[in-house]
Amino acid sequence: MPRLSQAVPKYQKHRASGQAVVTINGRDYYLGPHGTRGSKLEYDRLITEWLASGRSASYGAPQHDLTIVELAADYVSYAKGYYGAASKTSEYYRVVRVVRPLKDLYGRTPAAEFGPQQFKAIRNRLVDEGKSRSYANEFMQRVVRIFRWAAAEGHIPPTIPQALAMIPGLRRGKTEARETEPVLPVDDATVDATLEHMPEVAADMVRLQRFSGARPAEICILRPCDLDRSGDVWTYKPQRHKTQHHGRQRVIFIGPKAQAVLLRYLARGAEDYCFRPCDSMAKYRAARASARKTPLSCGNRPGTNRRSRPRKVPGECYAVDAYRR
Repeated sequence: MPRLSQAVPKYQKHRASGQAVVTINGRDYYLGPHGTRGSKLEYDRLITEWLASGRSASYGAPQHDLTIVELAADYVSYAKGYYGAASKTSEYYRVVRVVRPLKDLYGRTPAAEFGPQQFKAIRNRLVDEGKSRSYANEFMQRVVRIFRWAAAEGHIPPTIPQALAMIPGLRRGKTEARETEPVLPVDDATVDATLEHMPEVAADMVRLQRFSGARPAEICILRPCDLDRSGDVWTYKPQRHKTQHHGRQRVIFIGPKAQAVLLRYLARGAEDYCFRPCDSMAKYRAARASARKTPLSCGNRPGTNRRSRPRKVPGECYAVDAYRR
């Protein structure tokens, strides 16, 4: 068995003093006379607190000794477990981008000394780099979130995130930060022209999204068992959706036009995804084979150049892994 780098510290005896001791993150905690009930209860308390901190490497460090780089490392570890890192669109990767300027400018600064001046210095750096006003505001909101989490974990005094939260964001027309144009929906003519050049399965996914108003990821994870086809208008309840963590229920109504698109993809298992890349690739290969000009006696025959151990598993859904989890 491999040795765990963060195994639970052991209850030990300090022979020189006869006391029980436990070592966490290089710091010795004396628990009282070895073997007594009180020392074991104190050991349980410390281990429980250490596990509750997520086995943090900064557990037990005095607030005035904890640096920004240590705080950032703890929060990145927390964000990876909370948001997941399977997809590049995960909030985890946004957190990683946020902690970089924190470490570059104030990595060795005690976290308890971070205040409004340091906050504004990071924001000014973003503006000087050409970032938009909205991007800078969202970026700094995540900085406040990091320090709010640190205060909740007992790493820093709560007055620090309170002071940072009082700093107003950049206002339109009151700053040198550039403004961005609003993101508008693509016009129907462009979508219709694009559909002609898309694979059949992907094009049907786009059509279904337009007719139902569903989010792209909700189309990707659609399964026959998620549909209620008892009425004239079908209802679709995704197994996972964007606002699920708020306790909200998501219901998507599928009318006649959307039903006509979807009917071709329901002849499969109840828990199988309706839209699968393997189906799209099968149609693509069949079209290429029918248009083949090279005689069958020459070149590759169908199936002879397939890999025995492909890097991608056939039949995987288009949805990103983080969303599916």
